[in-house]
Amino acid sequence: MARGARQGTVGAVMVAAVVALSTQPASWADELPLTKNLPIPEFQNRAQDAKPYNFDAPPEGMFRSITMAEDFEEELGFQRTHEIVPVKPTERFAADVPAIFIIFSLHQHYQAFKVFGRCMPEKVNGVAPGTIVSEDAMHMALEDESGYLQLSPPQGGWKPGRYKVEIHAGEQVNEMSLIGTMRFTIVASGK
Repeated sequence: MARGARQGTVGAVMVAAVVALSTQPASWADELPLTKNLPIPEFQNRAQDAKPYNFDAPPEGMFRSITMAEDFEEELGFQRTHEIVPVKPTERFAADVPAIFIIFSLHQHYQAFKVFGRCMPEKVNGVAPGTIVSEDAMHMALEDESGYLQLSPPQGGWKPGRYKVEIHAGEQVNEMSLIGTMRFTIVASGK
């Protein structure tokens, strides 16, 4: 009997609420704070607020950090992962440097991919701009958080001047895989 009385009380309260709401004047609905109809460009990302991506600058997005160095070390990270860290970071190298390293750390990624580096001169006497003088690639597994590219000296050694390294990501280098550009200078040995 108590159960039936409780259900009757709940039903009576609901009926009273419906009656009370239905007796409100029709103008009450007109006063609701509704948003006006806006054109789509006003609530989407506006073009004037967007920062264009610069493919001629160091890559952003997937990289937490990226730097050039004379060498690297492998350390055991706090999650027992292998972390590649730069040794003597710089953008100026002697002509007799055995290799130039590009060290990077990545944000979390959900697929394996490759990182490519293609080195070409920008302002080097005797070498045409756009000529690939050194390149390297590194396969990044799903668990990898850091890596490096090793640019070996071209045949005949590094010539003094300014070089650029195009950084590509994906399965192969193509017109869509470029994600940024790094730059370095080779100075004559002993300077």
